[in-house]
Amino acid sequence: MEELEQVKPVSKKKSLRILIVIVILGLAVNLILPKMLDIGRAVDVLRGMSWWLVLAAFGLEILAYLSYGFAIDSVLKIQGEKIGMVQSALIYLTSYSVGVVAGGWLGAAATTYSLFVRKGVKRSNAMVAGLLPAMLSNVPLTLIAIAGIVTLSFSGNLSKAQLIQYSVFILLLLLFTFGYLLALVFPKASFKLVNWVLWHVNRLRKKPYDPLKTQESLNRLFDAWRQMGKGRWKLPLLGVFGYYGFDVLMMYLIFRALGYPVSFGVLFAGYGLPLLLAKMAFIVPGGVGVIETSMAALFSSLSVPNDVTLVTILSYRLIAFWIPIFLGFVSYLTISRKAKA
Repeated sequence: MEELEQVKPVSKKKSLRILIVIVILGLAVNLILPKMLDIGRAVDVLRGMSWWLVLAAFGLEILAYLSYGFAIDSVLKIQGEKIGMVQSALIYLTSYSVGVVAGGWLGAAATTYSLFVRKGVKRSNAMVAGLLPAMLSNVPLTLIAIAGIVTLSFSGNLSKAQLIQYSVFILLLLLFTFGYLLALVFPKASFKLVNWVLWHVNRLRKKPYDPLKTQESLNRLFDAWRQMGKGRWKLPLLGVFGYYGFDVLMMYLIFRALGYPVSFGVLFAGYGLPLLLAKMAFIVPGGVGVIETSMAALFSSLSVPNDVTLVTILSYRLIAFWIPIFLGFVSYLTISRKAKA
């Protein structure tokens, strides 16, 4: 928690270097992916796309980000802050891009916190706005992943080792998602645990550590989270469900644009499990490489034609990842330039 309060602007040079590495890695994956699949008819399939459905897919992705903005704005409204859904969505877009190049979900949460504090949001409220929607978003992802596991199991494409692996991943996500509830029940034990972790981390980093600041941060965080009681958490949860719902429907529209009648079971397997793997492989920025290759393997194992798989994956990642990353990073550089001015 203390890291969120001490967040510093990401160095432009460092961010650009990491962004260049991500782009190069993404290009490498997108060049290798066609070699993994049969691209004989991919160009013909691409030419035959229904472009009005592709435009509708872009619209769904916009709705996905607005839904996440709704989740953040709902958290802030509960705590008496007035930012707005659109502004919250833009801050999330910016924070997500920063998280890709610096720190993953924690970097994104820290950037969300920093940007809201700049707008005059109370620090404890900004902290919850950065953390709570990210935690709640694991709930719909877990449900989609479970639906994918059931599909793979019935189709005979799930080994016992894979079942154990996916189950462990889901368990870790659920523990992370609902672990804060245990922290609310056992605040003293939570402080001891967080204090022990941060003390050792700062010792390795050879930086000073103040346990009183950690205690103050946790107290503010617990007080803000208690305000989510009495059913107030339902609106933020609805927002993150909307985010994943619109995102997976966007991929469904890409399949339909290609003229392929994909079932929702196959869709959930090929969509949810790669995103689950990317959550676990947090050291890989944006899941680049992990998502593309695992999607290709899963859709191919479920008898989706290789040419359809190839065009779907590349289109989905372009709409859901590359374009938002570019827009969010430009937004962050603009915000940084205005802040310096």
